[in-house]
Amino acid sequence: MRVRTTHSWDLRPATPGDLEETAELRAVVMRPDLVRLGRYDEHRVRQRLRDSYVPEHTSVIVVDGRFAGSVTLKPAGDGYLLESFYLNEAVQGRGIGSGVLDRLLDRTDAEGATVRLIVLQGSAARRLYERHGFVLEHEDPVDVTMVRRPATAA
Repeated sequence: MRVRTTHSWDLRPATPGDLEETAELRAVVMRPDLVRLGRYDEHRVRQRLRDSYVPEHTSVIVVDGRFAGSVTLKPAGDGYLLESFYLNEAVQGRGIGSGVLDRLLDRTDAEGATVRLIVLQGSAARRLYERHGFVLEHEDPVDVTMVRRPATAA
């Protein structure tokens, strides 16, 4: 199912030059949940992204022609790991995140691949993932690991 939005958006391949803008966006959008969990560190929140950034598996979300976020889909085990999915707060709540997930999951479904992700405990993003078929795999006091098996053709 495709989600209609009032904004023009697309995905483009990430480049090494997108790293710092993505790291800054990560710090902004993750701050409320990390503060709530007592885990916010001004330097570490950016450095973790810098240490794990893989442009060849990352897409930049472009809304109305401008950088609005990023998402990484890395090969892992029996499928993929969805990580570094950040969307600028100014465009959240407009169906763009759902549209991005739909596009990525159409691809992984076509491959018959399982997708896993980790979301912070209490994050509103968990509801988005649940709406797209992700279910709890395991959790701890900070992280929730979710999994989505490939959709089968009807």
